[in-house]
Amino acid sequence: MTIGRMLPTVFLLGAGLGSSLGASSASAQTQAICKHEYAAKKAVGETAGQSQASYIKTCLSRGKPAPEPPIKPRATGGDGEAESGSGNSDADLAKQLANPVASLISVPFQNNINFASGPYGRVQNVLNVQPVIPMQLNDDWNLITRVIVPIIDQPLIATPSLGTSGFGDVNPTFFFSPAKVHKLIWGIGPTFSLRTETNSSLGNGKWGAGPALVALVQPKQWTIGFLANNIWSFAGDENRPAVKAFLLQYFVNYNFKKGWYATTSPILTASWNAPSGTGNQWVVPFGGGFGRIFRLGRQPVNGSLTAYYSAVRPDFYPAWSVRVQIALLYPKPK
Repeated sequence: MTIGRMLPTVFLLGAGLGSSLGASSASAQTQAICKHEYAAKKAVGETAGQSQASYIKTCLSRGKPAPEPPIKPRATGGDGEAESGSGNSDADLAKQLANPVASLISVPFQNNINFASGPYGRVQNVLNVQPVIPMQLNDDWNLITRVIVPIIDQPLIATPSLGTSGFGDVNPTFFFSPAKVHKLIWGIGPTFSLRTETNSSLGNGKWGAGPALVALVQPKQWTIGFLANNIWSFAGDENRPAVKAFLLQYFVNYNFKKGWYATTSPILTASWNAPSGTGNQWVVPFGGGFGRIFRLGRQPVNGSLTAYYSAVRPDFYPAWSVRVQIALLYPKPK
């Protein structure tokens, strides 16, 4: 065979070999993409029990799939922190949680253990269920509803063993806050004291209302602010004294990586009915603790532990208190 006759044959053989190699390469590439697809779906539990071999066979039969980005069961924030399905990192959630008027639905269960109450050193326990529900009224204003439902185990401090348990007075507060975020975040609105106690020793026997204010700033990892209200009674048991009560809670949070934070948020109170100068008007605690955002499955949860000492307090008022809190978090999707 002459060289001239050989060239077309060689060309055809080469073309056939190239086509075969190209098809083989395309098939291998398609199979690799199918494997990648299966691994991604398996990571988020979307394979419905299908085996890898079965999935790849189905994948190849439908033609070349489009490459998909890797799917991770838990994405991470900028500093390696886990995110919820809404795209909120642990650091984001910790910062929102420290803001009483954030657009974050939360359901905290806050247990306060108050030690050394009365002459017998009795222990009082107050479990506050306090859901926080934000609502956007319009482009300019949000309404944040905060309700505190206390469940109280109240010792009779004049005795070594007697006491009672039940619900205390429910305290709803409604904050109107600007929808646009500024350096100074604030909210203002009414607060109420509802006569819902199941025993006279668990409440003040009065209906009350007054103004409430919250203000804070959040420079970098910090949250610094206060919440204050004053309640006056306007109805209720005529045999019980009138209520003129002031509350101030200042709070300072510092957020670390991986959802950890340090916090202090003591609650200062004053009873304006108590005679001044007797030491029975103010409660002034100091203290703090730490907390962390973590997850139960895909549910973001906040847990914290703090302790406070009341340096100024009325006679027989608990000297020490420990606050343990677990809060279910429902962030707004980004």
